Amino acid sequence: MQKTCSQSYPSAAMHLSVEVTGEGFPILCLHGHPGHSSSMSVFTQHLSQHFQTLAPDLRGYGNSRTRSDFPMSAHIRDLEALLERWEIHRCLLLGWSLGGILALELALRNPQRFSGLILVATAARPRGSHPPISWQNLLYTGIAGTLNWLKPGWQWNIDTFGKRSLFRYLLQQHSLAAYQHIASEGTPAYLQTSRAAHKALKQALKAGYNRLQDLPSLQSPCLVLAGAEDRHITSESSWETAQSLQYCQWQHYPNTAHLFPWEIPTQMLKDIDRWLEAHPEVVEN
Repeated sequence: MQKTCSQSYPSAAMHLSVEVTGEGFPILCLHGHPGHSSSMSVFTQHLSQHFQTLAPDLRGYGNSRTRSDFPMSAHIRDLEALLERWEIHRCLLLGWSLGGILALELALRNPQRFSGLILVATAARPRGSHPPISWQNLLYTGIAGTLNWLKPGWQWNIDTFGKRSLFRYLLQQHSLAAYQHIASEGTPAYLQTSRAAHKALKQALKAGYNRLQDLPSLQSPCLVLAGAEDRHITSESSWETAQSLQYCQWQHYPNTAHLFPWEIPTQMLKDIDRWLEAHPEVVEN
């Protein structure tokens, strides 16, 4: 999470927009790129029945708008300030994709503050296997996304354009429910992701990221979930992360991809519940 150039950035933390639901032990739920707080509803709607969930819009996403460029490290300052604002001194971390990387960074920075980690489609040394993107991919994705926005989960659109678009690298099962999530949460998140957020991630990817050597220092329980056919952050890199964590449970889902929380939400949430039951210490003050 280091700067990749000599450009000067504002150092102050940003006041993040956040959705807080439920009561009990706090769980900080961090979205990916592109994303916003509502992208985490598949987790928060379920977990908030027993816990307090906090789902912020990261800097440059959703309602946490900014026109100023920033480095990826700004997210860490913002999230630490958010926890201070809500007077949360200990919580569980849940992160999807980029959110998982930020969760790792928070835990490595202050391990005593976080009781455990749930890492979804992410890795400490993320690697992808996404093929080159053609103009046909972009065309079909634009058509599929627009039609899905107008008529969420329309089977004809899924079969005709969705399965030929870039959605085929995000989904494996192409279910009606997954496309409804794309329409209600994915598309709005993409449209509300700022140029500054795109630029910050691009710079970070160019610089590379590898925290594998630091993971053994984490002593809290961890759960790592991965989709077998994930092309954005491969299941192999997620497995590598799980192997580097001392107290980790690994769950691998066949016939799913990067958006597997929208493909198999019931199965995934059952696995999270079982992990929480097996590790009650992660949700105890």
